Amino acid sequence: MRNIFMKDSDLYWTELGEGVRRKILAHNDDLMLVKVAFEKGAVGTLHQHVHVQTSYVSTGKFSYRIGEEERILDVGDSCVIPSMTLHGCTCLEAGELIDCFTPLREDFM
Repeated sequence: MRNIFMKDSDLYWTELGEGVRRKILAHNDDLMLVKVAFEKGAVGTLHQHVHVQTSYVSTGKFSYRIGEEERILDVGDSCVIPSMTLHGCTCLEAGELIDCFTPLREDFM
């Protein structure tokens, strides 16, 4: 079993380029929690994956596209992205998303 308690100060950021960075938080084989920081104007490129994802806006403001729908998400807003659904975002005000994936994103490890 992996660690069940994680301290943010013990974890590191992975620079993804173009104003986006990621920090893997708590996780096991079935579930993963990730913090993603965006500079204003940074883009989470449209993509899809087999994982079901939820996103929570902890700071900032984002234009978020899921499938054919696009919405503005502010602090406290959230969304669910079904498996294999095309999605992405543009950061309108610098901020962070808290993303949860099931199962674990092995490609992030």
